[in-house]
Amino acid sequence: MQITRNKILSVVGVLFLVLYFVSVWWSIEPDPIKPVSSQADNGNVIVGYATTTSLITTMETLLDKPGGWLSNDIMPPSVMMDNMPAFEFGALEQVRDLALTMRKEFSRSQSQSTADADLLAAHSKLNIGHTSWLVPSAEGEYRDAIKLLKLYRAKISDANNNNAQFYARADNLNEWLKEVQKRLGSMSQHLSASVGQERLNTDLAGDNSARQSTPGLSSNEIKTGWWKIDDVFYESRGSAWALLNFMRAIEIDFADVLEKKNAEVSLRQIIRELEATQQTVWSPLVLNGNGFGLVANHSLVMANYISRANAAVIDLTNLLSQG
Repeated sequence: MQITRNKILSVVGVLFLVLYFVSVWWSIEPDPIKPVSSQADNGNVIVGYATTTSLITTMETLLDKPGGWLSNDIMPPSVMMDNMPAFEFGALEQVRDLALTMRKEFSRSQSQSTADADLLAAHSKLNIGHTSWLVPSAEGEYRDAIKLLKLYRAKISDANNNNAQFYARADNLNEWLKEVQKRLGSMSQHLSASVGQERLNTDLAGDNSARQSTPGLSSNEIKTGWWKIDDVFYESRGSAWALLNFMRAIEIDFADVLEKKNAEVSLRQIIRELEATQQTVWSPLVLNGNGFGLVANHSLVMANYISRANAAVIDLTNLLSQG
């Protein structure tokens, strides 16, 4: 009986170690993606190819990395993991934002033009819940979206096909950057809440006639729960990873616009700050020290890079808005 018990404990111990090392392997974050451009027969760069390819490759990387898409897994060890699923969700939010902008702005010449059918279907499939695992599964819908995006890329690469376009203009780039601003601002606030802070209510600041549906508090105590700190950190890290991929592609497709507005340096500053968010995290835990104490606060360090990237995005939108 004792021998049988020891064997069971040994098997359980070995299984635990195997699952642990598998979870560590599956938690390795993908490297940022290098942009890919393509040239038409006349030697000119195909406008929109880099951005569309970046969107495709970002989703393919999330689906094909070690362990695949983990957010909807219901079996160990992935069901016990939370950092990589948070990373995936942060990246997915940026993917959805760009896909929406491509459908509404980049592929349309004006407000009265129709949306591209492939982009419309792709955006719809990308919006399925990231934890859906039965029918339809998140992976299946996302792979269908990738196929549709490849069809769109093929159309804009065909000089004889005038039914699909990618318009690289300052105004539609600004529309996407406005979404980026909101996303980065929200990320910075969530990261800063790791130590807890009292925030004054500025919802109606700057407009004496502004009103809101229900009364609001003059101030509010905001603090991220201890169990959620690492999730917020890795969600922001995944979001910054995807945004870095897209910014590198935007630098190619909107090169003429950026040069005309003398805004190349502003975009490179955004890329530099986003690259800093992808530095190696040497600590096995996301630390949450206070103030200038002995222990680091990884969330505040990440918030610093995110805030600086957001400030650079605001500068870029201002430059693009100028005549």
